[in-house]
Amino acid sequence: MTTTALLSVPIPRRALLRGLGASAMGALGLAELSFAQEAGSAPGVTRLAAVWRDGPSAMAQDWAGVLEVLPQAGGGHAWRIAARTPLPTRGHGVQTLPDGQLVFAARRPGDWLLRWQPKTGALQWAWMQEDRCFNGHVALAGPAPQGAGSSGILFTTETDLEDSQGCIGLRDARSLAKLAEWRSHGMDPHELLVLPAALGGLPAGTLVVANGGIPTQSETGRSKKWLDSMDPSLVALHPADGRLLGQWKLPDPRLSIRHLAWDAARQRLGIALQAEHDDARRQSAPIFAVWDGQRLQLAQDQPPLAGYGGSVECAPLAQGGFVVSCPKSDCMAWFDAEARFLGASPQGDVCPLARDGARLWAGGGHGVAERTSRSSEQAVAALDAVTGLMFDNHWRLVG
Repeated sequence: MTTTALLSVPIPRRALLRGLGASAMGALGLAELSFAQEAGSAPGVTRLAAVWRDGPSAMAQDWAGVLEVLPQAGGGHAWRIAARTPLPTRGHGVQTLPDGQLVFAARRPGDWLLRWQPKTGALQWAWMQEDRCFNGHVALAGPAPQGAGSSGILFTTETDLEDSQGCIGLRDARSLAKLAEWRSHGMDPHELLVLPAALGGLPAGTLVVANGGIPTQSETGRSKKWLDSMDPSLVALHPADGRLLGQWKLPDPRLSIRHLAWDAARQRLGIALQAEHDDARRQSAPIFAVWDGQRLQLAQDQPPLAGYGGSVECAPLAQGGFVVSCPKSDCMAWFDAEARFLGASPQGDVCPLARDGARLWAGGGHGVAERTSRSSEQAVAALDAVTGLMFDNHWRLVG
């Protein structure tokens, strides 16, 4: 088992960490103070945990932060950046904690994990040792076992860089230290989700992991090599000991299983896919599948969408269903709970999605849009001067 090195990181990492902390508590202190004073007091305000960068340049600054979407007196909404803290590299997924803190994971192959309290600016970093990498996602398991305190357990998706096999890290939510490690029974584990209800014979609390199936090694970084050996799968793990409860695969091994969303109305898991074909099949490949706890069903009647699903969210509809963002096709694709394609909604470069009751918030084209159905769209004005901002794949509602 490999543990996270909290006290033995290289000197350059420590220097960077000190610099980040000073910046977050100094130059950004006013934004965090504003967030703290208003948090929980303004009715109708939606808060979204997010990561973004200042522009397309490789030298652009990366940030983690909280966006606020505020109702306006004349109707509609407007958004602003309520709090932010700089990141050393691009972030990806985020998990909220019961006390209001946020845990961000570096984009794969990543080497950092960050716990941040936006109300105070307090930061806690963890750095990965060289034979592992973070794969961009983190999920809250629930209460900690005896000996881990009362902070709870976090699951993180990771890769063993020596053999390309996937790992699930079990970490103390307060210290971020690794307590144990399970195998994910596949390569390139990406998003993971704790089932909120029993499904298909699996108990509530089961850990579901999207094994993307792309081989990753230290010398390849984000370069995708040996795609002929891709082996994506969806797996169910027992939450107490990590033993394999089930594994499901799609008929096409070039469809990487990436992102997950739970439809409580229909008791289905929606899955965003990313095609890795070397030829024209990629353009028309399905970007979505649904899982009922027993089998995977690929999208039906879907038009060509460049083979890329950026994220997936439960649709804000009474009948349930899912929305998949398609940044390479400049639209959102809507599916019912049986994976039937319902239609698309245009939005340039759209990727992060977050459902808030009967509303769906979507980020793209440097801004925010609000939807209540496939055909309804309302642009959300920015309260601050924001130019060139590029959102990463995911948002998470902040209570």
